[in-house]
Amino acid sequence: MKTGLRLALALGCGLAVIPMTVAADNQPAPANATTDAPKLSPKEQIEQWSYAIGMNIGNGIKRGGVDLDVDVLANAIKDVLAGRDLKLTEQQAQDSWRAYQMESRHKQEEMRKQQAEKNKREGEAFLAENKKKPGVKTHTVTLANGTTAEMQYKVITEGTGAIPRSNDTVTVNYKGTLINGKEFDSSAKHGGQPAKFQVNRVVRGWTEALQMMKSGSKWELYLPSTLAYEDRGAGPNIEPGSTLIFEMELLGTESPAPPPPPQPLTSDIIRVPSAEELKKGAKIEVIKPEDMEKYTNAPAAKGQPKKE
Repeated sequence: MKTGLRLALALGCGLAVIPMTVAADNQPAPANATTDAPKLSPKEQIEQWSYAIGMNIGNGIKRGGVDLDVDVLANAIKDVLAGRDLKLTEQQAQDSWRAYQMESRHKQEEMRKQQAEKNKREGEAFLAENKKKPGVKTHTVTLANGTTAEMQYKVITEGTGAIPRSNDTVTVNYKGTLINGKEFDSSAKHGGQPAKFQVNRVVRGWTEALQMMKSGSKWELYLPSTLAYEDRGAGPNIEPGSTLIFEMELLGTESPAPPPPPQPLTSDIIRVPSAEELKKGAKIEVIKPEDMEKYTNAPAAKGQPKKE
């Protein structure tokens, strides 16, 4: 039964490819992993592949959030690979697979919601205490839905340069951490070069802060989730509802090139000859205002009344 095989492969690959990638993102990259790896015997290579695929499937099931019977799953894989009669018809397998996907999406949404609520509570407690620390200031931001959110910041170095506008491009060194101190990103991680971006193309908290900073300034930002990645989170390291801390150094700002000057208006008239005139060699004319009289006072065409 081809569908049974497709579904088994989908379970092994579709569920698990992304979680396996996520798991890898949380692990340090081994140095010279390919060149230094010992050569495996054919049997050892098959065992390693098998275990890696098992890890992949396990990560996918874990991420899906739905309880499965691992023994039954293993038996289904064995039945498919051995070519034995399968316990589900093609239609039953398809229906079951769709039901699993729906339940998995529901479970994941519930997990995200609970995770966001937990992170928001912890973030609110952190910000309440952080607000009391020396040098920490607050700035109220009005959101698109009419509500407000409070951003906290601390000026480490006060610059003297220009303050960016929303459509300016800025050059920034930054480091982002969670409230537990774990670093999730930095400009140093991207080739050690400063980041360059348009002010209004980043999270709301950055957009607000950058339009308050002078070039040369270095600030520490404390952003509630409403001014960062909200309930959606970002990547494997920023969970839904996370409060984020950023160390930002504004190195420079660049305004967009001014638009080209408008073309001067003219009262000239472009006269396009008729098809008959074009056949006789007439050309398109540019008529100046001072030349209009000869056209308005010209004798009427044959068969047309003269203008009074």
